[in-house]
Amino acid sequence: MNEPIKYQKMDWYVRRIRSIEELSRAGADRSEDLIQRLEQAWRVTGDAHAPLYRRLHRVLRDAIDKQVLAPHEALPAERDLAEALKISRITVRKALRDLADEGLVVRVQGAGTFVAPRYDTGSAKLTCFNEDMRARGFEPSDIWLGRSEGEATPSESLALGLSPGEPVFRFSRIRCADGAPVALEYTTAPAFALPSVDSVEESLYESLGSVGHRPVRALQRLRAVAFTPEQARLLKTADNHCGLLIERRSFLRDGRSVEVTQSYYRGDAYDFVAELNSLP
Repeated sequence: MNEPIKYQKMDWYVRRIRSIEELSRAGADRSEDLIQRLEQAWRVTGDAHAPLYRRLHRVLRDAIDKQVLAPHEALPAERDLAEALKISRITVRKALRDLADEGLVVRVQGAGTFVAPRYDTGSAKLTCFNEDMRARGFEPSDIWLGRSEGEATPSESLALGLSPGEPVFRFSRIRCADGAPVALEYTTAPAFALPSVDSVEESLYESLGSVGHRPVRALQRLRAVAFTPEQARLLKTADNHCGLLIERRSFLRDGRSVEVTQSYYRGDAYDFVAELNSLP
């Protein structure tokens, strides 16, 4: 690679939340009506055999989706929810933790739990690698390293919300832009989400979409890493080269996970640019 690939604009924006003081004032305005509406939804929610924390997770997620709980609004305290629904605080805490893992709520120490903001910006769009590359003027391609079927490991089960041993598909490949290696990508998807392990050709999202399972939301985590000798060899760079690890969990509209991906990007081939806005 002669010149680093420069991304002029990224599709991820820094998440904005209000200060603890503002959030606390919002929490003080919480109405008794909210508790009553959640209690009513709890009584009529289906799947009585599901764990209580999963039922509560569904009730709260539906309230957020329908904006019964609006962006930035404080959720009722754990104690209040537990008393109103006649469940334990541990159950409430597990449901809130799962919502936070999906990026639907923000937990602020000393202030409470708040609905995460949603911003409809033209750039905030969930896209796959191929769509990103073409939007930036590069031609994407892949070098496949492997694909396989298997049973979900404990870590995969936790990330995908599956029971241990449920079937999954695994994919590994080198992602390229204009023929140059840019990233190593390792993906696990639940078997229910794809026709077969061989159905993924160029785009995972296209294959998911072909059976109505294209994700609508994703949670991403970014951190710096040093490549192993094998990773450096595959990406044609020096040992211990500094790169960027992007971990993505993607979700269907009903909250099920359909993808867990780890992408190791070359540090000299990837610029992360975030647009920061002052609060209104």
